[in-house]
Order: sequence, then structure tokens, then C-alpha cells
Amino acid sequence: MANPPWTRRHIISLSDFQPDEYDTVLQTAASFQEVLSRRTKKVPALQGQVVANLFFEPSTRTRSSFELAAKRLSADTLNFAPGSSSLTKGETILDTAKTYLAMGTDIMVVRHREAGVPLTIAQEMDRLQSRVGVFNAGDGQHEHPSQALLDLFTICTLIDEKPSLSLLADKKIAIVGDILHSRVARSNIWSLTASGAEVHLAGPPTLLPKLFAEFVTSSISAAQPQLARRLFLHWSLEPAIENADFVMTLRLQRERMTQHLLPSLREYHQQFGLTHDRLRSCRPAVKVLHPGPVNRGVEISSELMDDPTFSLISQQVTSGVAVRMALLYLMGSGKI
Repeated sequence: MANPPWTRRHIISLSDFQPDEYDTVLQTAASFQEVLSRRTKKVPALQGQVVANLFFEPSTRTRSSFELAAKRLSADTLNFAPGSSSLTKGETILDTAKTYLAMGTDIMVVRHREAGVPLTIAQEMDRLQSRVGVFNAGDGQHEHPSQALLDLFTICTLIDEKPSLSLLADKKIAIVGDILHSRVARSNIWSLTASGAEVHLAGPPTLLPKLFAEFVTSSISAAQPQLARRLFLHWSLEPAIENADFVMTLRLQRERMTQHLLPSLREYHQQFGLTHDRLRSCRPAVKVLHPGPVNRGVEISSELMDDPTFSLISQQVTSGVAVRMALLYLMGSGKI
């Protein structure tokens, strides 16, 4: 059965994504993954369109991945650098966005350290009755949709070469670490619980307070009550990863911590760091993910990170180009 036509102009959050939308992204990404395996990796899908990468916050993987994805689709790209921009002269973020609109930008990919900036720009583009699509490439402690979608794609394609959301039904997936400060965790909670998987959150009490889990659970129930989402909370690692099919560990975001939330990095690794020995309680075929950048020896041991038997970290980076090609294509194809 064919998926319905894509109707989203903006992608700010996964909170209201429908199962058929996930499947559309997964199947489109699979098509582009096949394109990327060819000798000629470029297609004219967005030829003549302009993609502006407005990264107000440092990034390596996300920014490079979106830029490469746009170029593989034959789009023209504009890359914004805040340190050498008119922001240093007092220009507002909205005026910066309107400058790129005046240059003929079709899609804006926005990252900012403050939550809500991509949404504000999207609302301004709509107010101006432009046809510009805005993509949230990570905003504060809110969401990071493309990372969650590439994580979903990485997991699903490992199970079957024809990825679909239903492949994760009844799988156990653990997300471990600094969930409180993680926009990646928030987006992954939406996507993975929508698949029917059991999602187990684990971290120190200071990085996963009970009130946060209750907030997430109530938000999930209110957003799409028709989906039977399953989300569980643990303040220790062992019950979260026991019999897990996949374990995702997250970077400790010390730059976002305003208080001393951990005794030491050494103690954190002893309690929540992933190692070969700790994976013995998981399923025999368990796989490990990390959105990067990685603090080796803190969230995960170097030996485990570099072990292709368990680690999907390099596959996540590779999947990112195909998934972001799919997202840019879906957002931009209606403008041709």
C-alpha cells in the first residue's frame, strides 16, 4: 500500500509524526541509500533550489551531513557562520532568516542552542506567506528530529533491507545517560515508542528525574492517544539493558549543565558506561548506538565503540546522509 503524499512544509518536532510518515521517510531514505552506493552519487531532484544551513551553534556531523545531502540532490547551498555574520553587529535572528529568504532560499536548516528558534523562524516564514520549509537541526533541550530518524533508519535496515516502523514492534531499546539535557533522546522517545518498541530510559537521578519521566509520559499520551506507547524509567543500568535488542548511549552534555550533577566522570563510567562485559545481560545480537560526539571511556569504552560486532556508530553517520537527502527531498519536491 502506497504512503499518502507528503504534506509537511516544516519539520520541527516528531511529537505529531504519524506512522505512515515515518515509513515514507524510511522508504525514501532506502532509495537514496541505493543512489549513494552508485559510482555517480548525484541526482537532480532539487536542482535549482537553495538550501541554507543556518547553524547558530557548532556542529560537525549534522551540518556536514545536511550540506552533503543537499549537494547530492543538486541543490545550491548557503552556509551561515554566526561569528562572521551581521549578528555580531546587532542583527536579529529573524532578520538574518529574512535576508536568506530574500536571496531565494527554499529550505532553511536551523540549529540553535535555545529551544524554539526553528519554530519561530518557521512561523515568520508562514506569516510572510513564503513557501520556505524550515527544518529543525537541533534546538536547545527540545528536539533533534533528523538524528532520531537516522537512528530509526539504522536500526530498521539492520533488521530488514526494506525498512518500516513495524519492524521494531516489541523490541527492547534502552537509552542510557544524560537524558535530561538531550534533544536526541526526546526525538528518539517519540519515534521509537511510535514503533511499538519498549523504550527504557536509564541514568543517574540527577540526569533523569522522576518528574521528567512523568512529563514525557503524559506528553506522549496526550499527543497521540491512539498509539500504545511503552516507556520505562530506571535509575540504574542493569534492568534497562537486560535482554535489550539495542542500547543507545548519550554524551554527557557538560556544557549544558548549570549545576554539579555528577560526582565524577570516573564514577559515571563505573555505573553507566557501556563495556563488553555489561552487554552480557543483553540479547546475544545486541547492537550499540551513540549520536556523537563520543567521550571515549565515559559513555562507552573505546574497545566497544570500535568493535564492529556490536557498534553501529559509523553506520549512523553513513545513514545520516541518506536520511537527510530523503527529508530535504520530501520537503522540497513540492516546490519544483
